[in-house]
Amino acid sequence: MNISKLTGKDIMSAKIKQVEYYLPERILTNAELEKAYPQWSAAKLEKKIGIKQRHIAGPEETSLDLATNAAKKIFKKEDKDLIDFVLFCTQSPDYLLPTSACLLQTRLGLKTDIGALDFNLGCSGYVYGLAIAKGLINAQLCKNVLLVTGETYSKFIAEDDISNRSIFGDAGTATIITYSDEDMLGEFIFGTDGNGAENLIVKGLSARNSYTLKDQEKPTLYMNGPEIFNFTIDTIPPMLQKVIAKNKLQANDVDYFILHQANKYILEFLISEIGLDTGKCHIDMLNYGNTVSNTIPIALKDSLDQSKINNGDKVLLAGFGVGYSWGSTIITI
Repeated sequence: MNISKLTGKDIMSAKIKQVEYYLPERILTNAELEKAYPQWSAAKLEKKIGIKQRHIAGPEETSLDLATNAAKKIFKKEDKDLIDFVLFCTQSPDYLLPTSACLLQTRLGLKTDIGALDFNLGCSGYVYGLAIAKGLINAQLCKNVLLVTGETYSKFIAEDDISNRSIFGDAGTATIITYSDEDMLGEFIFGTDGNGAENLIVKGLSARNSYTLKDQEKPTLYMNGPEIFNFTIDTIPPMLQKVIAKNKLQANDVDYFILHQANKYILEFLISEIGLDTGKCHIDMLNYGNTVSNTIPIALKDSLDQSKINNGDKVLLAGFGVGYSWGSTIITI
Protein backbone atom coordinates (compact mmCIF):
# COMPACT_ATOMS: atom_id res chain seq x y z
CA MET A 1 0.00 0.00 0.00
CA ASN A 2 1.35 3.43 -0.96
CA ILE A 3 0.60 5.63 2.05
CA SER A 4 1.61 8.80 0.23
CA LYS A 5 -1.19 8.22 -2.31
CA LEU A 6 -3.74 7.93 0.50
CA THR A 7 -2.55 11.03 2.35
CA GLY A 8 -1.49 13.13 -0.60
CA LYS A 9 1.84 13.63 1.19
CA ASP A 10 5.28 12.21 0.76
CA ILE A 11 6.67 10.52 3.88
CA MET A 12 9.66 12.46 5.17
CA SER A 13 12.81 10.55 6.02
CA ALA A 14 15.09 11.19 8.98
CA LYS A 15 18.77 11.35 9.90
CA ILE A 16 21.01 12.16 12.86
CA LYS A 17 22.47 15.63 12.37
CA GLN A 18 24.51 16.32 15.51
CA VAL A 19 25.49 14.58 18.74
CA GLU A 20 27.06 16.05 21.88
CA TYR A 21 27.53 14.96 25.48
CA TYR A 22 28.34 16.46 28.84
CA LEU A 23 30.04 14.89 31.86
CA PRO A 24 29.90 16.14 35.46
CA GLU A 25 33.16 17.60 36.77
CA ARG A 26 33.41 15.29 39.76
CA ILE A 27 35.37 12.09 39.04
CA LEU A 28 35.41 8.88 41.07
CA THR A 29 38.45 6.74 40.28
CA ASN A 30 39.14 3.07 40.94
CA ALA A 31 41.98 4.15 43.20
CA GLU A 32 39.49 6.02 45.40
CA LEU A 33 37.25 2.96 45.54
CA GLU A 34 40.22 0.81 46.50
CA LYS A 35 41.02 3.16 49.39
CA ALA A 36 37.45 2.88 50.65
CA TYR A 37 37.28 -0.87 50.05
CA PRO A 38 40.82 -2.35 50.37
CA GLN A 39 39.52 -5.80 49.41
CA TRP A 40 38.87 -4.44 45.89
CA SER A 41 41.82 -3.95 43.54
CA ALA A 42 41.75 -0.90 41.27
CA ALA A 43 43.77 -2.73 38.62
CA LYS A 44 41.53 -5.80 38.70
CA LEU A 45 38.42 -3.64 38.41
CA GLU A 46 39.78 -1.95 35.30
CA LYS A 47 40.86 -5.23 33.74
CA LYS A 48 37.52 -6.96 34.28
CA ILE A 49 34.93 -4.27 33.67
CA GLY A 50 37.00 -1.91 31.49
CA ILE A 51 36.35 1.11 33.71
CA LYS A 52 39.06 3.23 35.33
CA GLN A 53 36.95 6.18 36.42
CA ARG A 54 33.44 7.53 36.19
CA HIS A 55 31.90 11.02 36.40
CA ILE A 56 29.50 11.58 39.29
CA ALA A 57 26.90 14.34 39.53
CA GLY A 58 27.33 16.76 42.40
CA PRO A 59 24.87 16.88 45.32
CA GLU A 60 22.83 19.65 43.67
CA GLU A 61 23.41 18.49 40.07
CA THR A 62 20.59 16.64 38.33
CA SER A 63 19.84 14.83 35.09
CA LEU A 64 18.19 18.01 33.83
CA ASP A 65 21.38 19.96 34.49
CA LEU A 66 23.47 17.42 32.58
CA ALA A 67 21.04 17.34 29.64
CA THR A 68 20.88 21.13 29.58
CA ASN A 69 24.67 21.42 29.35
CA ALA A 70 24.81 18.84 26.56
CA ALA A 71 22.11 20.70 24.62
CA LYS A 72 23.90 24.04 25.07
CA LYS A 73 26.97 22.48 23.43
CA ILE A 74 24.93 21.37 20.44
CA PHE A 75 23.31 24.79 20.02
CA LYS A 76 26.72 26.36 19.58
CA LYS A 77 26.57 24.66 16.17
CA GLU A 78 22.85 24.43 15.42
CA ASP A 79 19.92 26.86 15.38
CA LYS A 80 17.73 26.17 18.41
CA ASP A 81 14.79 27.97 16.78
CA LEU A 82 14.45 25.08 14.33
CA ILE A 83 13.64 22.57 17.09
CA ASP A 84 9.97 21.66 17.08
CA PHE A 85 9.92 18.67 19.43
CA VAL A 86 11.87 17.68 22.57
CA LEU A 87 12.26 14.11 23.82
CA PHE A 88 13.89 13.54 27.21
CA CYS A 89 14.91 10.02 28.21
CA THR A 90 15.62 9.66 31.94
CA GLN A 91 14.98 7.36 34.88
CA SER A 92 16.17 9.97 37.39
CA PRO A 93 13.98 13.00 36.64
CA ASP A 94 14.20 16.16 38.73
CA TYR A 95 10.58 15.73 39.82
CA LEU A 96 7.83 13.14 39.56
CA LEU A 97 6.02 16.04 37.92
CA PRO A 98 6.32 18.31 36.00
CA THR A 99 7.95 16.76 32.97
CA SER A 100 11.67 17.50 32.70
CA ALA A 101 11.33 18.12 28.95
CA CYS A 102 9.06 21.09 29.70
CA LEU A 103 11.63 22.53 32.09
CA LEU A 104 14.33 21.95 29.47
CA GLN A 105 12.34 23.95 26.92
CA THR A 106 12.42 27.00 29.18
CA ARG A 107 16.04 26.56 30.21
CA LEU A 108 17.17 26.44 26.59
CA GLY A 109 14.89 29.25 25.45
CA LEU A 110 13.21 27.08 22.85
CA LYS A 111 9.99 28.11 21.14
CA THR A 112 6.73 27.47 22.95
CA ASP A 113 4.86 26.10 19.93
CA ILE A 114 6.68 22.76 20.17
CA GLY A 115 6.01 19.35 21.67
CA ALA A 116 7.94 18.07 24.69
CA LEU A 117 7.76 14.85 26.66
CA ASP A 118 9.75 12.56 28.94
CA PHE A 119 9.99 8.82 28.55
CA ASN A 120 11.30 6.45 31.19
CA LEU A 121 13.74 3.90 29.79
CA GLY A 122 17.28 2.94 30.68
CA CYS A 123 19.95 1.38 28.52
CA SER A 124 17.65 0.88 25.52
CA GLY A 125 16.34 4.45 25.77
CA TYR A 126 18.46 6.07 23.08
CA VAL A 127 17.36 3.56 20.44
CA TYR A 128 13.72 4.03 21.46
CA GLY A 129 14.21 7.80 21.29
CA LEU A 130 15.53 7.57 17.74
CA ALA A 131 12.49 5.50 16.79
CA ILE A 132 10.07 8.01 18.31
CA ALA A 133 11.86 10.88 16.56
CA LYS A 134 11.77 9.05 13.25
CA GLY A 135 8.05 8.37 13.66
CA LEU A 136 7.29 12.02 14.41
CA ILE A 137 9.23 13.15 11.36
CA ASN A 138 7.81 10.44 9.09
CA ALA A 139 4.31 11.50 10.12
CA GLN A 140 5.19 15.14 9.32
CA LEU A 141 4.38 16.21 12.87
CA CYS A 142 7.73 17.97 13.10
CA LYS A 143 11.00 18.41 11.23
CA ASN A 144 13.70 18.75 13.88
CA VAL A 145 13.73 16.75 17.10
CA LEU A 146 16.00 17.36 20.08
CA LEU A 147 16.56 14.00 21.77
CA VAL A 148 18.27 14.30 25.14
CA THR A 149 19.32 11.65 27.64
CA GLY A 150 20.27 12.39 31.22
CA GLU A 151 20.99 10.01 34.04
CA THR A 152 22.22 10.21 37.63
CA TYR A 153 22.05 6.62 38.86
CA SER A 154 24.75 7.54 41.39
CA LYS A 155 22.10 9.23 43.54
CA PHE A 156 20.38 5.87 44.05
CA ILE A 157 23.46 3.76 44.81
CA ALA A 158 24.17 2.91 48.45
CA GLU A 159 27.55 4.06 49.77
CA ASP A 160 28.56 0.49 50.60
CA ASP A 161 27.46 -0.95 47.23
CA ILE A 162 30.92 -1.24 45.72
CA SER A 163 29.70 -3.36 42.80
CA ASN A 164 27.29 -0.75 41.43
CA ARG A 165 29.51 2.19 42.42
CA SER A 166 32.28 0.70 40.29
CA ILE A 167 30.05 0.31 37.24
CA PHE A 168 27.73 3.30 36.91
CA GLY A 169 28.57 6.89 35.96
CA ASP A 170 26.46 9.98 35.26
CA ALA A 171 26.16 11.94 32.01
CA GLY A 172 23.90 13.87 29.68
CA THR A 173 23.69 13.82 25.88
CA ALA A 174 21.90 15.74 23.14
CA THR A 175 21.11 14.63 19.59
CA ILE A 176 19.37 16.47 16.78
CA ILE A 177 17.37 14.28 14.41
CA THR A 178 16.18 16.09 11.32
CA TYR A 179 14.23 15.42 8.14
CA SER A 180 16.14 14.13 5.14
CA ASP A 181 15.62 13.18 1.51
CA GLU A 182 17.23 9.84 2.27
CA ASP A 183 16.19 7.63 5.18
CA MET A 184 19.33 7.24 7.26
CA LEU A 185 17.59 5.75 10.30
CA GLY A 186 16.88 2.16 9.38
CA GLU A 187 14.37 -0.41 10.54
CA PHE A 188 14.02 -1.06 14.28
CA ILE A 189 13.69 -4.12 16.50
CA PHE A 190 12.18 -3.84 20.00
CA GLY A 191 11.70 -6.20 22.90
CA THR A 192 10.16 -6.18 26.36
CA ASP A 193 10.02 -8.70 29.20
CA GLY A 194 8.71 -7.30 32.48
CA ASN A 195 9.43 -10.62 34.21
CA GLY A 196 12.95 -9.27 34.75
CA ALA A 197 11.84 -6.04 36.40
CA GLU A 198 12.93 -7.05 39.91
CA ASN A 199 16.51 -7.66 38.76
CA LEU A 200 17.28 -3.96 38.24
CA ILE A 201 15.03 -1.69 40.24
CA VAL A 202 14.70 1.31 42.56
CA LYS A 203 11.64 0.68 44.73
CA GLY A 204 11.46 3.96 46.62
CA LEU A 205 9.98 7.29 45.52
CA SER A 206 6.99 5.52 43.98
CA ALA A 207 3.27 5.20 44.55
CA ARG A 208 3.59 1.47 45.14
CA ASN A 209 6.22 1.75 47.87
CA SER A 210 6.34 5.29 49.22
CA TYR A 211 3.74 4.61 51.90
CA THR A 212 5.64 1.68 53.39
CA LEU A 213 9.18 3.07 53.38
CA LYS A 214 10.50 4.73 56.50
CA ASP A 215 11.03 8.47 56.16
CA GLN A 216 14.79 8.21 56.70
CA GLU A 217 15.27 5.33 54.27
CA LYS A 218 16.92 6.43 51.03
CA PRO A 219 15.68 4.74 47.83
CA THR A 220 18.51 2.61 46.47
CA LEU A 221 19.33 0.79 43.27
CA TYR A 222 19.28 -3.00 43.36
CA MET A 223 20.86 -5.02 40.55
CA ASN A 224 21.06 -8.78 40.24
CA GLY A 225 24.20 -8.90 38.10
CA PRO A 226 24.13 -12.62 37.21
CA GLU A 227 20.50 -12.43 36.04
CA ILE A 228 21.19 -9.30 33.98
CA PHE A 229 24.13 -11.12 32.38
CA ASN A 230 21.98 -14.17 31.58
CA PHE A 231 19.28 -11.97 30.05
CA THR A 232 21.88 -10.21 27.91
CA ILE A 233 23.54 -13.29 26.47
CA ASP A 234 20.17 -14.97 25.81
CA THR A 235 18.46 -11.98 24.19
CA ILE A 236 20.99 -9.81 22.39
CA PRO A 237 22.57 -12.22 19.85
CA PRO A 238 19.22 -13.11 18.24
CA MET A 239 18.17 -9.45 18.33
CA LEU A 240 21.24 -8.46 16.32
CA GLN A 241 20.55 -11.17 13.77
CA LYS A 242 16.94 -9.97 13.46
CA VAL A 243 17.79 -6.29 13.01
CA ILE A 244 20.38 -7.07 10.34
CA ALA A 245 17.88 -9.22 8.46
CA LYS A 246 15.09 -6.64 8.86
CA ASN A 247 17.35 -4.05 7.23
CA LYS A 248 17.99 -6.52 4.37
CA LEU A 249 21.71 -6.71 5.13
CA GLN A 250 24.33 -9.30 5.97
CA ALA A 251 26.56 -9.01 9.03
CA ASN A 252 29.50 -8.10 6.78
CA ASP A 253 27.53 -5.13 5.43
CA VAL A 254 27.62 -3.48 8.86
CA ASP A 255 30.68 -1.24 9.16
CA TYR A 256 30.59 -0.73 12.92
CA PHE A 257 28.74 -2.02 15.99
CA ILE A 258 27.90 0.22 18.94
CA LEU A 259 26.30 -1.83 21.68
CA HIS A 260 25.25 -0.42 25.04
CA GLN A 261 28.48 0.01 27.00
CA ALA A 262 27.43 -2.06 30.02
CA ASN A 263 30.90 -3.27 30.94
CA LYS A 264 33.88 -4.75 29.15
CA TYR A 265 33.28 -8.32 30.33
CA ILE A 266 29.73 -8.48 28.97
CA LEU A 267 30.66 -6.85 25.66
CA GLU A 268 33.64 -9.13 25.03
CA PHE A 269 31.49 -12.17 25.84
CA LEU A 270 28.77 -11.00 23.44
CA ILE A 271 31.22 -10.23 20.64
CA SER A 272 32.80 -13.66 21.02
CA GLU A 273 29.43 -15.41 21.25
CA ILE A 274 28.16 -13.75 18.07
CA GLY A 275 31.46 -14.05 16.24
CA LEU A 276 31.85 -10.37 15.38
CA ASP A 277 35.06 -8.74 14.19
CA THR A 278 36.45 -7.06 17.32
CA GLY A 279 37.89 -4.28 15.16
CA LYS A 280 34.35 -3.30 14.17
CA CYS A 281 32.97 -3.22 17.71
CA HIS A 282 33.08 -0.28 20.08
CA ILE A 283 34.35 -0.97 23.61
CA ASP A 284 35.27 2.18 25.49
CA MET A 285 33.85 3.06 28.88
CA LEU A 286 37.25 3.52 30.52
CA ASN A 287 36.66 7.11 31.59
CA TYR A 288 32.85 7.09 31.71
CA GLY A 289 31.57 3.89 33.25
CA ASN A 290 28.10 2.61 32.37
CA THR A 291 26.09 5.81 31.85
CA VAL A 292 22.83 3.97 31.07
CA SER A 293 20.88 5.68 28.22
CA ASN A 294 23.90 7.89 27.53
CA THR A 295 26.36 5.17 26.51
CA ILE A 296 25.32 4.82 22.86
CA PRO A 297 25.28 8.56 21.99
CA ILE A 298 28.61 9.04 23.83
CA ALA A 299 30.11 6.15 21.87
CA LEU A 300 28.62 7.51 18.64
CA LYS A 301 30.09 10.97 19.23
CA ASP A 302 33.52 9.57 20.13
CA SER A 303 33.52 7.24 17.11
CA LEU A 304 32.75 10.16 14.80
CA ASP A 305 35.40 12.40 16.38
CA GLN A 306 38.02 9.65 16.16
CA SER A 307 37.05 8.78 12.55
CA LYS A 308 36.20 5.22 13.51
CA ILE A 309 33.06 5.78 11.43
CA ASN A 310 32.63 8.05 8.44
CA ASN A 311 30.01 9.29 5.99
CA GLY A 312 28.19 6.45 4.33
CA ASP A 313 29.03 3.87 6.99
CA LYS A 314 26.30 1.62 8.32
CA VAL A 315 26.38 1.46 12.11
CA LEU A 316 24.36 -0.97 14.20
CA LEU A 317 23.12 0.45 17.50
CA ALA A 318 21.80 -1.83 20.25
CA GLY A 319 20.56 -1.01 23.75
CA PHE A 320 19.48 -3.46 26.42
CA GLY A 321 18.88 -3.62 30.15
CA VAL A 322 16.46 -2.45 32.84
CA GLY A 323 12.86 -3.39 32.23
CA TYR A 324 13.83 -5.80 30.72
CA SER A 325 13.89 -3.70 27.58
CA TRP A 326 15.92 -3.93 24.39
CA GLY A 327 16.06 -2.28 20.99
CA SER A 328 18.27 -2.04 17.93
CA THR A 329 18.54 -0.29 14.59
CA ILE A 330 21.06 0.36 11.84
CA ILE A 331 21.84 3.97 10.95
CA THR A 332 23.73 5.41 8.01
CA ILE A 333 26.25 8.10 8.84
